Amino acid sequence: MKTISKFIRSTVAGPLAALILVVLVVSLASDRFLQVKNLSNVSLQVATVAVVSIGATLVILTGGIDLSPGSNVALTTCALAILVKNMGIPLPVGIILVLLLGLVLGGVNGFLSTYGKIPSFIVTLATMSIYRGLAFLITNGTPIFSLSPDLEPIFYGQLLGIPLPFYYVITLYALGAIFLRYTILGRAIYALGGNESAARLSGIRVNQTRMLAFVISGLTASIGGVLLAAWLNSGSPNYGSELGLQSIAAAVIGGASLAGGYGSMVATLIGALTVAVVQNGLNLKAVPASWQEITLGSVIVLAVGLDMWRASLGKGAGRLYKALSGSRTS
Repeated sequence: MKTISKFIRSTVAGPLAALILVVLVVSLASDRFLQVKNLSNVSLQVATVAVVSIGATLVILTGGIDLSPGSNVALTTCALAILVKNMGIPLPVGIILVLLLGLVLGGVNGFLSTYGKIPSFIVTLATMSIYRGLAFLITNGTPIFSLSPDLEPIFYGQLLGIPLPFYYVITLYALGAIFLRYTILGRAIYALGGNESAARLSGIRVNQTRMLAFVISGLTASIGGVLLAAWLNSGSPNYGSELGLQSIAAAVIGGASLAGGYGSMVATLIGALTVAVVQNGLNLKAVPASWQEITLGSVIVLAVGLDMWRASLGKGAGRLYKALSGSRTS
């Protein structure tokens, strides 16, 4: 009983319950959902969202927000396409260069919001437009197809019968969880989001910590861009338009507090799975793209509402439990 009680109070219990509920609803709505081929497609679809959500979670933990990952992904796919196909740069070198580009893009967000004292919402709203505009600029608005025959195996390859994206996601989330739980910088991110003034007084380098979160967010967005380019073997300024909101939704559904200081990588992964299952269910039912956008927005509002009402809901549940316990005793 103690183990069960501890699990219920853990950060993953709520997101896991939400995921199970969504899976049940989608499986009842479509008999194709539980087919092996479709589940394999879900595992591939979740990879990009899950990877991008790592950085989004770190920024949210500091009390900030990053709206630009989707545009970062678009710019990454376009830059990789130009480097590899148009300029003839070897694929490994091209991947390294676009990952460095991701670090720079994240650094721009971090510098402006940290040292420029501009709210992260405003900064990343602006760079969301700027980065996608750059993607259109360098490609003249035209997608670039058939980048390299060596690119697709990065996404579609398998190891021991398991798709490679599964290993990417598990490895990156394991590193993220270890970073947050067992490193000084990881604990500093939690402290910064929990109480910036207290963190500063305790000797934490607040600016460098916030900057680091944005830099990692830029890197994970570019990794997601590489995966998307490998998935579609192309680059386009239109890619990743939904990834910014999906990554935030994954983190919030996973229980990360938008006020900062609360959340976990495991819960974010569960949140990413939930987003992917919802998206897959809508696709299976041939729901129009407009209604898919409405659904995703509604899920985000509900998740944020639950985050904001968490304390009130907890107090209400506690009072209900005491009332029921009292009536049983009497």
